[in-house]
Amino acid sequence: MVGKFETALGEIAIDEDVIARIVATVASGCYGVVGMAYRSTVDGVASLLKGETGNKGVKISVDENNELTISLHIVTQYGLNINAICESIVHNVKYQVTSMTGFTVKQAHVHVESIRANN
Repeated sequence: MVGKFETALGEIAIDEDVIARIVATVASGCYGVVGMAYRSTVDGVASLLKGETGNKGVKISVDENNELTISLHIVTQYGLNINAICESIVHNVKYQVTSMTGFTVKQAHVHVESIRANN
């Protein structure tokens, strides 16, 4: 479990896979993002993730104040401003995660694993 909210009616718990899926969906929809990436622990090679496995490129951690730290790995499109892409992802992820879950995103780290050219 990532975290829990206590309300007058009971407790709400949100699993980290749910938040990871939200992050992957939001990041994949940002301009210039080809997809999420996953770095293999065996050989260290980054692979492009497609569809349902996109949340493997996201790591979520929560502190004692129920604030999230998000780390995501992406593949970008060649020829675009990488800094602008990453700033857009951080802004969109923080906004969407906060509005959908109620959690505050303390930090969002974007790791660009690869660049893909249009074919």
